[in-house]
Amino acid sequence: MRNASMILGVIAGLIGMIVGFFGYGYIEFINHYGEIEGLAEQVDNVQFIQTASIIAPLLAIAGGAMAHARALIGGILLLISAVGMYFAFGFNVFTMFPVAFAVVAGILGLAAGKPDEPKAHF
Repeated sequence: MRNASMILGVIAGLIGMIVGFFGYGYIEFINHYGEIEGLAEQVDNVQFIQTASIIAPLLAIAGGAMAHARALIGGILLLISAVGMYFAFGFNVFTMFPVAFAVVAGILGLAAGKPDEPKAHF
């Protein structure tokens, strides 16, 4: 379970980085060139999306990386990452895989108890 959590978490973080690049880039594009009514308009919560574009993939990669040694903490970070990506970008064709991978990795990290050892949290 720990290995699956690690791999899914890192993949979620990498795909989340791509979504974050586009989210952050879109906001900066609109700030620089202005809005095009009906086509490209600024989002309502600019700071939240820019922050989540950086923090959510970072938490997914960090949670995946530590899932092997500290599964409980890694699982919590992965679930926080999934919630951040969901609230910042919603659930759509671009975010379905990073959100789903982060949720599954977080659940696997929380469920990784004694059978895997090195350090069980139960």
